Amino acid sequence: MRDYEIYTLGNGIRIVHKEVKTTKIVHCGFVLNIGSRDEKDDQQGLAHFWEHMAFKGTSKRKAFHIINRLESVGGELNAYTTKEKICFYASVLDNYFEKALELLTDITFDSVFPEKQIEKERGVILEEMAMYHDAPEDAIQDEFDNLVFKGHPLGNNILGTAESVRSFQKQDFKQFISENINTSQLIFSVVGNISLKKVKKYAEKYLAQLPAYQATLDRKPFANYRTGCLTNKRALTQSQCAIGRPAYKLQDERRLPFFMLTNILGGPGLNSRLNMALREKYGFVYSIEANYSAYSDTGLFSIFFGTDPQQLDRSIRIVLKELQKLKEKPLGSLQLHRAKEQLMGQLAMSEENNTSLMLMMGKSLLDLDAIPSLESIFEKIRATSAKELQSIAEEMFDENQLSFLTYIPR
Repeated sequence: MRDYEIYTLGNGIRIVHKEVKTTKIVHCGFVLNIGSRDEKDDQQGLAHFWEHMAFKGTSKRKAFHIINRLESVGGELNAYTTKEKICFYASVLDNYFEKALELLTDITFDSVFPEKQIEKERGVILEEMAMYHDAPEDAIQDEFDNLVFKGHPLGNNILGTAESVRSFQKQDFKQFISENINTSQLIFSVVGNISLKKVKKYAEKYLAQLPAYQATLDRKPFANYRTGCLTNKRALTQSQCAIGRPAYKLQDERRLPFFMLTNILGGPGLNSRLNMALREKYGFVYSIEANYSAYSDTGLFSIFFGTDPQQLDRSIRIVLKELQKLKEKPLGSLQLHRAKEQLMGQLAMSEENNTSLMLMMGKSLLDLDAIPSLESIFEKIRATSAKELQSIAEEMFDENQLSFLTYIPR
């Protein structure tokens, strides 16, 4: 039996709700199936810029009033942009839910993009870009996207380019929204101490009156991956390295087993194979991580670490050796059991964060048209065999299909 409810308005907006009575807080937000990959070549960075501008004025509020609306009652208002999603969300005491819903609706659907605010925020975003450029551990992730997805929108930096950010005007935001917003591809997600009856009441008041937007999602599929190997010299003292390749898409049945394999290799646990090999055994790194991001038509597997330049080549060899081990030898029964228990524990703890749960519910409904229960995910994890993991490792950890990006000191 599922522990959430889905309610669809006449304009296509779906509301997903989970009541949690053991809290005084409600977390809610819009999850839009729009991201940086939906930008045209001359629109790079526009989705992220829109996310910023949503807070800068509507037809009935100035920027100060938007910021102060929830902050003054102890609430939080936030937003973020990814390759395929834009999210506007808030957390408030349960008795201020209506206020949060009304404000989120206002900034999502009625931004007016004041020209003075565009100029001001342009400078903020250029500073944000400079900040990322000055942080090599962040910069290498963006550049690695471009190396793997070269020539495709998935390879573009979410922040855009300095040239594109300097070019955007008021009409560009309006055009981008009209070209991409679709109310049937938009979720309002609610988790917290509020009944479905109340959520429906306020949704009918604020959301049902919105027109049905029907822009067609037309994403360019990714194909024709070619491996890359690039070394850049930068003003830094530590070398940075990224290794990876395209991976499975969101609806691929191998997604969850591969996520498990990535977790074994370089997940957040200090007992991950890469952490044990490079940090605990040799002291070559402070941290090393392996990530897997799934998109609607493809995915990205990546490993990131920083190390002393003199240890860079040896560190890369150790990483490749760990990949080879997972290809050559299946996990023993005890290793497999521990890996499953660790992943299930991590997933269960992530659901304890109601903000993350609220956003996950919205994204899952958009991507999968369903919200898998934690127990159904556990069942799939328990059913994963060592042979299945080894087969996936043989495919995904083929050294001939990996791309490499390194930053070395000048």
